[in-house]
Amino acid sequence: MKTTSIINLFRVSLAVIVIVASGSALTGFLLLEKSEKDAAVINAAGMHRMLAFELVAAQQANQPGEVARIAADINQRWQHPLVEFHTADPATNAATTAVIARQQWQKLEQQLNDNNVISYDETQHYVTALQNFVMALQQKSEQRMALVRGALAVSAFIIVGVFFFLLYIVRRRIDDPLTHIMGVCRRLIQGDFTAQSKVKSDDELGQLSSALNKMSDTVSYFYGGLERRVAQQTAELSRKNRVLSFLYDTARSIIVHSYDYANYQDVIERLYEVGEVDDIELCLLTEEGSRPFLQMQPRPNSKEPCSSQNCASCIKAGPGASVIEDKMVYRFVLKREDQEYGVLIVRCDKNATLAPWQQQLMASTADQLALSQSLKTEEEQVRRLALMHERTVIARELHDSLAQALSYLKIQVTRLQKAVEKEDREVIDDVSTELREGLNAAYKQLRELLTTFRLKVDGSGLYSALQTTVKQLSEQSELQVHLDYRLNDIPLAPHEEIHLLQIIREASQNAVNHSEGQNLHIALTQPTGSDIELTISDDGVGIPESAEKLNHYGLAIMQERSRNLGGDLDMRRREQGGTEVSFRFTPDYLLQ
Repeated sequence: MKTTSIINLFRVSLAVIVIVASGSALTGFLLLEKSEKDAAVINAAGMHRMLAFELVAAQQANQPGEVARIAADINQRWQHPLVEFHTADPATNAATTAVIARQQWQKLEQQLNDNNVISYDETQHYVTALQNFVMALQQKSEQRMALVRGALAVSAFIIVGVFFFLLYIVRRRIDDPLTHIMGVCRRLIQGDFTAQSKVKSDDELGQLSSALNKMSDTVSYFYGGLERRVAQQTAELSRKNRVLSFLYDTARSIIVHSYDYANYQDVIERLYEVGEVDDIELCLLTEEGSRPFLQMQPRPNSKEPCSSQNCASCIKAGPGASVIEDKMVYRFVLKREDQEYGVLIVRCDKNATLAPWQQQLMASTADQLALSQSLKTEEEQVRRLALMHERTVIARELHDSLAQALSYLKIQVTRLQKAVEKEDREVIDDVSTELREGLNAAYKQLRELLTTFRLKVDGSGLYSALQTTVKQLSEQSELQVHLDYRLNDIPLAPHEEIHLLQIIREASQNAVNHSEGQNLHIALTQPTGSDIELTISDDGVGIPESAEKLNHYGLAIMQERSRNLGGDLDMRRREQGGTEVSFRFTPDYLLQ
């Protein structure tokens, strides 16, 4: 498309100004250049007039030599280049008068050559011809000056006209459009992308206006698209935040405490909201079962639960999707370590599908629920093992204490029966004494067993349990019990804490019952940085020679517990008096 360029218009206008100004200046220069030679010609004409009168005067004075000199001077002056310049063009008035004046001189020169006297009138005719020649030169100069003035006036008029034309063009086609375009630009800067320029022309400003409008439309389109994308990304981030919060809360709850079925209901309801699905169902199975023992749906869900009551088919089908009764059914199996705990079902319209993020959310939730079920199963198994272990401990304690005591009493009863049959009074009295002492020992052992079975280390740790034990021992006797506990930074296992506590109680109880001392020291340290050392000492009478007969069952229990910890128990008589029980073992955390 051909456009009218403002720059081209300015170029043409400036060219016109330059051409007109240059033309007028050149014309004036040439005319003035020619007029500059007229003054010399006029001066030369004046010299001719003066020489003509001198010639007449010399002739009248009869001075032939002077007459010849003046005539030669006049001829030489008629050869002057300025005079020849004005006589070169015979068409001009100056040239005609110059020719007439020269012809008059030639007449006078001829009379001089003929030795005739030149009259005053003839000289006056020659001077008049010269005067006419000068007048013609003057008229010619005046015409040239008039021409210069006219050219300058026309040039000035043209330049002023072009100048005002340019001012009009600047105001009409530059100033006003630029002001309007700047207003549009300010609106665009302020964020109003609906602003449009109304400048319609084929010049550069029109093209700038069109480009500005296109830019405004483009920016408006992209800005609107950016706002839409920002809104979409904000919604997407908000959704992802809800999903991550849900998964985090679920995982945290699984780690903090075991899930029960009420927790599962909360998970399904939150999953229904976060997952943005219409129909969701959780079916839980036992390890051997194929029918769900529990089916869960979100409470606001109006859909009916699965009526097939057969989850084995869903589990065997594996994870994925299939069309069942005009519904797209997605299955997410709760599976962990080859153990299947149930299936999470999501149903939607046949033509609708779950987005990738929804499928990932459902799969992650199924994995977390499977983990929860696995942890719950493992916890139950640990409880079973703990119960079996505790029963084994109870059986061992009963066997080492009451069972042997009852066996001993049974033997004494048999002796008593035989003595009664023989009426052996001495044996009867001896057996009666043995039965009484055995029953007392058995009752005492029963009380110790009850105390042992009630013994526990709660959440406060071994140190708190030892403080309680020290308090109980102090209340039972007049012994001053001193506790030196230096295992605050040692991570003891629960079974290690139980065995240590029981060994301390058994040894301390022996000291309370038999030492007859005043002080009892209990120390738990780690002197070498590896093995843990337990020392229980008193300042009493010391252990007797036949220590195996003293509290036989208590010593046996301590030996059994020391073997369970993989350590060595030693009981000896102190040189300064009293008894010392020492035990040393390596804790489990150093054996990893």
